[in-house]
Amino acid sequence: MIMKRLVILITFLNLLPAFILGQSETKESKFGIHFTGFVKTDYFFDSRENYTIREGHFLLYPKEPLIDADGNDIHDNSSFNFLSIQSRLSGHLSGPDAFGAKTSGLLEADFFGNENAAFLDNNGFRLRHAYVKLNWKKTELLAGQTWHPFFVTDCFSGVISFNTGVPFQPFSRSPQIRLTRKLGNFSVAATLSSERDFTSPQGPFSLRQSSIPVSTVTISYKHQDTDSNQLWLAGFGADFKVLQPLLNTTNNGLLYKTTEKVNGLSFTAFAKHQNSRFTAKLQTVYGQNLFDLIMLGGYAVHNILDNTRNTVSYTTVNQVSAWAEIHTNGKKLQFGLWGGYTQNLGSNKSILVYSNQVDGTASTIRGANIKSVYRISPRVVIIQNKLKFATEFELTSVAYATRDENGVLQRDDFGVITDAEWVSNLRILFAVIYSF
Repeated sequence: MIMKRLVILITFLNLLPAFILGQSETKESKFGIHFTGFVKTDYFFDSRENYTIREGHFLLYPKEPLIDADGNDIHDNSSFNFLSIQSRLSGHLSGPDAFGAKTSGLLEADFFGNENAAFLDNNGFRLRHAYVKLNWKKTELLAGQTWHPFFVTDCFSGVISFNTGVPFQPFSRSPQIRLTRKLGNFSVAATLSSERDFTSPQGPFSLRQSSIPVSTVTISYKHQDTDSNQLWLAGFGADFKVLQPLLNTTNNGLLYKTTEKVNGLSFTAFAKHQNSRFTAKLQTVYGQNLFDLIMLGGYAVHNILDNTRNTVSYTTVNQVSAWAEIHTNGKKLQFGLWGGYTQNLGSNKSILVYSNQVDGTASTIRGANIKSVYRISPRVVIIQNKLKFATEFELTSVAYATRDENGVLQRDDFGVITDAEWVSNLRILFAVIYSF
């Protein structure tokens, strides 16, 4: 009997270190990285040539008529493409507390590449998100690259198309620092950001040269009733941006320093309601110089300040947009309908030059010859566990400024289009998405 107990005791003592080590490993295993993501292949057909990003995958809007010598519209041509470059890998980071706050992070990339014109970065593995968060009881601090505050992560377009509702929906990821404070159901966020992959017309340098980060404030209200499975969200945001397009000008071979800047003030409002049967969302944006958010607008030369030094002043080109969406919340079958509209409002000041011809660079306005754009997009999604089959029809129509007998675009001194003609593109999209 004593021998039997001794054997049990020795066995227990031998297993105890392994048990303790196993418990320690289990305790520490909650810290580290957890991978999620999806494999997605898009098959799409377009009825017309379009302005796009990355091999036609990211659709903006159809191209204006281009008439040949026989009177044919060269851009009236259909095309198709199959792509899997949107496939994504996300690493969710977790670690021990710091400064009395819960810590977390995200590192996310896909195969979309960063270069568009010559496809030198074809299938390139590129950074999407890279940030760390510190969460206290009522305060959150985020540092790193993630969505611009006007891309509201609680209320964004759920379309299948990779464009996520552009150019009606703000779309940009930027390096930033964001401080959010919760006040009951309300939250207030203040963000300072720069530009990286999504930039102003002259690239990220025009923002950096101004020495002033983009400043954004958002206020939102969020209420979730778990008993009735309902969510209500509403919010408002304001954004202020300063660009300095040039460091110098030239005239007659002489170099002159310039510090002229252009300021842009923009606003957004959004709302969302979700219950067990359906989800409804909407957002509207009024913006000055929203080129970096892949929307219409930018800036132009207002007048010449000094003919000797060739220095100029600038004015913003403004736009207004709105989109709305409703979709069912079925676990195996979902139907959705999305619609958007945006309009070129022109400038508050007269426009002298539409592109920055002072130094010969390209146009500083997206859609300078566009009066308005609208899109209607219905979709059907079939869900089976981690697999989705999705079909979406995306009709996008653009009103382009017509030209007079001298080839001059029909618009006034403030950039407002006075006469336009419509062209449309129908994209038929089929996607296979496998999440993990």
